[in-house]
Amino acid sequence: MRGPTVPYEVKLPPLGADAPDSAEVSFWYVDEGESLEEGQDMVEMITDKAAFTVPAPVSGKLQSIVAREGDKVQVGQVMAVVETGA
Repeated sequence: MRGPTVPYEVKLPPLGADAPDSAEVSFWYVDEGESLEEGQDMVEMITDKAAFTVPAPVSGKLQSIVAREGDKVQVGQVMAVVETGA
């Protein structure tokens, strides 16, 4: 029997000392409703200096994408919600 699910907010992590405090969503590697594993590439972000991927911080199912492609996201802002098992 499966336990209750717990929503986990995926936020844009700090980008480094000399990096900007925001980035733009380039594209999502996973769609809403798809399963993902911790460490799996989840979304590609771009700044004026670099492109980088944000890995999934937890395993689960991508419940909702909050930041859509083309959206600018601040460090610490919620980008997506992953449904995890308790």
